[in-house]
Amino acid sequence: MTWDDLDARLAAVPGTVSAHVGRPGADPTWTHAAHTPHYAASTMKVAVLAALYRAADAGTLDPDTAVPVQNDFPSAHPDGPRFRLTPDYDNDDAVWQRLDRTAPLRWLAERMIVRSSNLATNILLGHVGFPAVADVWTLAGARHSVTRRGIEDSAARAAGITNLVTAADLAALLGALAVGATRPGPVATPTSCATMLDVLCAQEFREDLPAGLPAGVPIAHKNGWVTGVRHGVGVVLPHDAPPYVLAVCTTTDLTDTDACRLLADVSARVWAARHDLRPAP
Repeated sequence: MTWDDLDARLAAVPGTVSAHVGRPGADPTWTHAAHTPHYAASTMKVAVLAALYRAADAGTLDPDTAVPVQNDFPSAHPDGPRFRLTPDYDNDDAVWQRLDRTAPLRWLAERMIVRSSNLATNILLGHVGFPAVADVWTLAGARHSVTRRGIEDSAARAAGITNLVTAADLAALLGALAVGATRPGPVATPTSCATMLDVLCAQEFREDLPAGLPAGVPIAHKNGWVTGVRHGVGVVLPHDAPPYVLAVCTTTDLTDTDACRLLADVSARVWAARHDLRPAP
């Protein structure tokens, strides 16, 4: 495979496909429309996770604090009504089973990642705040990604208040966590970064990027999907090569099954080139 082959593969897909490949903390090996914004779907949850651990590092939030599990949220639109989530638009019954009880912030953060819980995400956003999430994107070096509303905030969505990511920004965030786990970095302490990578490695939805890897290869990753959108970003941890970051964002007419196959195919091709992922000249 050559990177030109992969460019041609993605250019042939109807819609917009973006990708970024490289070592953590280094210039990319290869990109394809990597700075094109896409609707974030659930990939924004990584920035929420990092905002919680930054607050823990600063001593402003204790992740082991138990907070109310409530399904009632203020809109990001100044004139929007409060809103509620629906269980059938979520992927995690465990958080809903605690409704009107309490749960630790740390546990909610884990459910937000490993089962992509929307309810946990909105609860955490209420505690960390949107400015803290914006700080995460900035500190990671993101250029275009924003997290401006909670999930299912229809009033904000109708007003154009939305969440955006790019493949380059997602790669920068995951790369910052990978580098930050080995030495002090801008996003969080090494202990917090290592903890976040462990949570991301436990993510249970594995039908896209992980599906292109050999069985047993660790990947600290998060994906996101809605109709017409399928994204994946992860730090792949080979046993025989240095780690690398792969981000793929798709906004296309593909079915979700076909979009997952596309991401898995890109992942498999990058895996085959894992020993030679040097920054592009």
